[in-house]
Amino acid sequence: MDLSRHLRHFLVVAEELHFGHAAEVLGIAQPPLSQSIQRLERELGAELFDRSRRQIELTAAGRLLVGEARRFLAGEERLRAMMRRAGEGELGTLRVGVPPEIPAVTLHALLRRVTEDTPGLHLELHELTVPEQLRRLASAQLDAGLVHHPVDTPGLLYGPVVRIPLGVVLPRNSPLASPSAPARPEPQPEPRRRSGARPWEIELADLAGHDLVVFPRETSPAWYDHLLDVCRTKGFSPVRLRHARNPEFLLGLVLAGHGVAFEQEAMARREPRVIWRPLAGDPLQRGICVAWPERSAHPAATRFAVLAAEILAQQGTAGTPSPALGVAPSPEPRPWSVVYAP
Repeated sequence: MDLSRHLRHFLVVAEELHFGHAAEVLGIAQPPLSQSIQRLERELGAELFDRSRRQIELTAAGRLLVGEARRFLAGEERLRAMMRRAGEGELGTLRVGVPPEIPAVTLHALLRRVTEDTPGLHLELHELTVPEQLRRLASAQLDAGLVHHPVDTPGLLYGPVVRIPLGVVLPRNSPLASPSAPARPEPQPEPRRRSGARPWEIELADLAGHDLVVFPRETSPAWYDHLLDVCRTKGFSPVRLRHARNPEFLLGLVLAGHGVAFEQEAMARREPRVIWRPLAGDPLQRGICVAWPERSAHPAATRFAVLAAEILAQQGTAGTPSPALGVAPSPEPRPWSVVYAP
């Protein structure tokens, strides 16, 4: 029995107290309406109308049912609306994997944007490497993940890919940190500059003789291999590779003079004693996008992928480094106010 339909019929009859008038309001014939009320009475086991008089009246059970029927139908409508919103990805929980090196400012902007756009959607973030994300996506333990490209995993859909130019992270006392570096006890060769290059840009070949601090290969194999291939092609073959999973450990190794690293500028801002410099020609661009399972996809995955791409593009490409500061001007407040003098 369609209980909701019969209850709606009952409420109209209870309002009109006349089957003929109620049938007109509902736009149906009177006999089907009378049959609907009789079936409802049989289903509930109680007479709802006193038909012994010329004009029908509600029985005690009928008067009690009026309020209950209205609450029932309102609850049903709320349930339907809730399920529609959940089906459109506006409600519920979205389990998202993020790689450890995602900057805090980017996470903050992403969470804020999702809250503004879909306040009923809760993001459950999990800090995971790309291989860990891919495994959890395959086993339905994640609904979506921010993964680095290149990646080619069957059974996944991908959102817009954002290409984020990477620069080099150096100690502030590095001779490559400034075009006018202080003299050092041992003479250092001047960095090679391409024609038309800004003085604060660095060629990959300028890094020859340095160690490289980089994430372990297992965290993102395809991107790891691509990064080293580009370095070798551009004239930089690291003397030694030092691996760092944690961004803070990476910055610590750079600060200690154990190598240089390639990261986006927001990462370098975590530590005031290192400096970020752009690479001439942007040879290293880290591709990142949202991936989600093709089967049984979360309804919010596509919308989240678009929002994440917008935020990543804004955070990854905002501004151009200033000759005076060597870092990009940004509308966001700087996370430190200390000036480091080596």
